[in-house]
Amino acid sequence: MLPRADVVVLDTPLTPETEGLVSKEFVARMADGALLVNVSRGRVVDTEALLAELSTGRLHAAVDVTEPEPLPADHPLWSAPNVLISPHIGGLTAALAPRARRLLVDQVRRYAAGKPLANVVVGP
Repeated sequence: MLPRADVVVLDTPLTPETEGLVSKEFVARMADGALLVNVSRGRVVDTEALLAELSTGRLHAAVDVTEPEPLPADHPLWSAPNVLISPHIGGLTAALAPRARRLLVDQVRRYAAGKPLANVVVGP
């Protein structure tokens, strides 16, 4: 299915079977212009193989996990084209929904008023 998928989402635990699952061969089989989303663990993806595809502009990626993690400030993934890197965070608690609602309302108000959005994540 890889050659036909526009988006591939990785949401798997890191196990001996999944480590390096997204290899050079895996990304080579992905469709041109496809998006790879990794919200599992960094070592599921071969970072060098992903960087090679990103550098050609053939693939896009959105990741909240990397290998290595934390990603050093001078790592080439920060400046690779077509990649979105977000913080690796989690925390399903009773406080999450009220906080998320407050943030959403605040962001919409900021956007409507032409003000800068909060919590914008950019590379170094």
